[in-house]
Amino acid sequence: MINAILAFSDWLWGIPMLVILAGGGLFLTFRLGFVQFRHFGFAMKETFGKIFAKAEGEGTVTPFQAASAALASTIGASNIVGVPVAIAFGGPGAVFWMWLIALIGAASKISEIVLGIKYREKNAVGDYVGGPMYYLKAIKGNLGKVLSWLFAFFLMIELIPSIASQSLSAVQTAGSLNIPRWAVAALLVVLVGSVVFGGLKRIGMFTEKLVPVMAILYLIGGIAIIFANITAVPTAFGLIFKGAFTKTAAVGGFGGAMLANAVRWGTARGVYSNESGMGTAPIAHSGAITDHPVRQSMWGIFEIVVDTLIVCTITALVVLVSGVWTTMPGSEAAAMPAQAFQNLFGANLGGGVVTISIFLFVLSTITVITYYGQTQAEFLFGETFGKIMVVVYLLAIVGGAYMNLEMMYKFLDILLAAIIIPNMIGLVMLSGEVVELKNEFFGDPKYFKKG
Repeated sequence: MINAILAFSDWLWGIPMLVILAGGGLFLTFRLGFVQFRHFGFAMKETFGKIFAKAEGEGTVTPFQAASAALASTIGASNIVGVPVAIAFGGPGAVFWMWLIALIGAASKISEIVLGIKYREKNAVGDYVGGPMYYLKAIKGNLGKVLSWLFAFFLMIELIPSIASQSLSAVQTAGSLNIPRWAVAALLVVLVGSVVFGGLKRIGMFTEKLVPVMAILYLIGGIAIIFANITAVPTAFGLIFKGAFTKTAAVGGFGGAMLANAVRWGTARGVYSNESGMGTAPIAHSGAITDHPVRQSMWGIFEIVVDTLIVCTITALVVLVSGVWTTMPGSEAAAMPAQAFQNLFGANLGGGVVTISIFLFVLSTITVITYYGQTQAEFLFGETFGKIMVVVYLLAIVGGAYMNLEMMYKFLDILLAAIIIPNMIGLVMLSGEVVELKNEFFGDPKYFKKG
């Protein structure tokens, strides 16, 4: 049964999910007039240029707090661990497919955020809430209700192995410093629980402070490794582009990979990293203070730039230029970045930097996706059940610390597909509404001033 599940996961994340994600993303890209490319400069001004600016409009948290919460779930262990996992099982070419799915998927993420803001509602305590479970209901007939329920239910379930995989990433890396698994898991449970039970505002304040610190800490170390191996950078890019279209031969501890593996692992880990098409980002963005849905959607482009084009690329280069991808087996992929850091900075300092970085990334990710799961449970079965699911997610932190990495990711990918499919169907069916709001925003000087 386990072999059948693993085989199905590999098949599903081959042609079927590539068609759904890339095909759906291309459809939305054309339908929205290549908005992620045409208005890239505007998106950077609205995000990097206005991180601390006061927002206008209605909402619960600031635009940056909403983006930080969304980034906290995307700039997580998937950026440090998901990338070497993709390289270990799909070869360096998997990185190319991560980039491609991110650029195409930007249109999906923009659409999700626009619809999330348009169809958001106020909950019992007065906070704005939204996401696919709300906008999918806007599809006429029973189909909308079915898609909404399927998304909410499968996301609620998918987050159990997702949280477990994050926990495993942290304990495997901490193992390089001989820190016990139970100690890492226990600390995560205490910290996550204390933040999540404080609600969306506390999560926003927490991630706003944590995300920049953890990203900068890791990036500085990663860039140092790249410069220390600067002569290997052209070769690394060569491996990425060559491996994207041809078989990667076995070398050292790397057993080789077929082209299908590069597509499968690059697409799956890319989506899990930047969340385009998953429908989770609008859950965080729906609480943002904004005067127009399209303005908030520009933060979706910001997230893809930071998450995939910067952090994931740094991780890929660290793993490739240091050579650790050829010396360590795939079962130990989670520890590859830590080994690369240790090779340059020494066992204590190098291992310490990565261990702290991954712990902070995992902490932020689990905190936000636990909130995501709680909102799905409340949407489906009420507030009490939402609190029960928080406890289940905290238990998943402990259970995940003792599981198998590859098997967990493959099982996770099946559930990941189960939430992407109803969401992508909804995005395509509601794309006309996104186009209408996009044209309204960029055609009105009140919102968008050319030049």
